[in-house]
Amino acid sequence: MQLRYSFRLYPDTGQQTALAKAFGCARVVFNDAVRAREDARKADQPFPSAAELSKRLITEAKQTVERSWLGEVSAVVLQQSLRDADTAYRNFFASLKGERKGPKLGPPQFKSRKDSRQSIRFTANARWSITDHGRLSLPKIGAVKVKWSRTLPATPTSVTVIKDAAGRYFASFVIDTDPTADAARMPATGRTIGIDLGLTHFAVLSDGTKIDSPRFLRRAERKLKKTQKELSRKQKGSKNRAKARLKVARVHAQVADARREFHHQLSTKLISENQGIAVENLSVAGLARTRLAKSVHDAGWAQFIGMLKYKAERYGRTLVTIGRFTPTSQTCSTCGAVDGPKPLNVREWTCSDCGTVHDRDHNAAINVKTAAGLAVTACGAPVRPGAIPAQREETGSHGFPTGHRAAQRHSNR
Repeated sequence: MQLRYSFRLYPDTGQQTALAKAFGCARVVFNDAVRAREDARKADQPFPSAAELSKRLITEAKQTVERSWLGEVSAVVLQQSLRDADTAYRNFFASLKGERKGPKLGPPQFKSRKDSRQSIRFTANARWSITDHGRLSLPKIGAVKVKWSRTLPATPTSVTVIKDAAGRYFASFVIDTDPTADAARMPATGRTIGIDLGLTHFAVLSDGTKIDSPRFLRRAERKLKKTQKELSRKQKGSKNRAKARLKVARVHAQVADARREFHHQLSTKLISENQGIAVENLSVAGLARTRLAKSVHDAGWAQFIGMLKYKAERYGRTLVTIGRFTPTSQTCSTCGAVDGPKPLNVREWTCSDCGTVHDRDHNAAINVKTAAGLAVTACGAPVRPGAIPAQREETGSHGFPTGHRAAQRHSNR
């Protein structure tokens, strides 16, 4: 499977200028492609082909006075921008026909130089390389300093240079993983686990382990409030406002990075220790429309489950997702009796049939595992009819209920 490995870049002043030119040229070519196709649509003419757009918007445009500066950047960057526009249209039409999973997509929109994220992509034929001194050599940009946090497991097939809202630069390498090396890294184990995700505790496992919720956004609220107040007092369009905007973006970036690191560490630990994992298909989008919205976004359940899915596929584990309407919090894990809905403030309850006292979250985690039907053979291989390793493109769930109905269903689990 293909994975991305991201590393921080530290371009000097001249390289930042060259990257800004590359970002701008790629953006202009993308916008020209969208404009050409929109003009063809309005004129009831067939869309121009990718080859025709490449000739008109890149090769011929470089010969004109208005677009002569396109020659100052790598041609591969421009070609990849055209491919991005073509992919955006393909996804849009596939969404219209119902061939693409997920929410409906709109047509491609024009990019702006004020967008919070700018990116360019170099493929193998762009002749980029990693120098002997560990720098990333990019055509017409130079050898950029890289902060290598880990070793690349294989030769990358492409690299994307990204500038985020906080003004940071990253190099994102696409790597083809080695299944043999992955299997050796995480051998089969005989354990299975059920996970109940929540807000008081981020996760409660069926073995009784409780993992506290870090609440990264809540902890950063005071600092964020201060920086946002400073931003609101700056005059629009001024340099001081641009500096204040960067301060706000950096606080948000710190929160997102800390949350992502927490999810990576926890998901890797669970994948390495368990052959089979069961989770509930929560209605994240629906819960995000309730009074719990900030806490739900702060927890980042969708990102965490997405990590579990692609890591399960990579390391040969089984990840089972049970339906969100399964009454995991209403069912006694000892005798199986369904005791009815319970409000969220009820954290412990006693089964009316067998008298067992249950911790709400631990009981739900056990029921999640039971509903998944996970079993393990003597050799440590998971056995469950119909269960297959999760596919990375399946990340996220669809058809979310909305509003107070979603909150009610979550509280009645």
